[in-house]
Amino acid sequence: MGLTYVDATVTGPTGKSQSLELLVDSGAAYSLLPTKVWQALKLKPMETQTFTLTDGTHVDRQISECKIALNGVERHSPVILGKPGDEPLLGIMTLEILGLVLDPFKREPRPMKLRLG
Repeated sequence: MGLTYVDATVTGPTGKSQSLELLVDSGAAYSLLPTKVWQALKLKPMETQTFTLTDGTHVDRQISECKIALNGVERHSPVILGKPGDEPLLGIMTLEILGLVLDPFKREPRPMKLRLG
């Protein structure tokens, strides 16, 4: 199994945007923006959530919201405000908000089949 990275653009409330490469993490619910990125976009914490790391450790992280554009689609998504040393991640909630799924064979996002009912 390999790692999948995607290029995306994130936009803050002031309209300032930044392009970055995100690791697609199907085990992560939320996307994560590194400190320098969310500070440059002037994102503000909206709430704090507790997350469990793979080793079972619990960490509290602040959550905000921004626009994320990927594959020609742009939507608002919750994001974790990373701390120094955190790497950018694209979580499953953002993929679903964008109407995308990860193709495990081609290792790239593709449109999901949307079903009503």
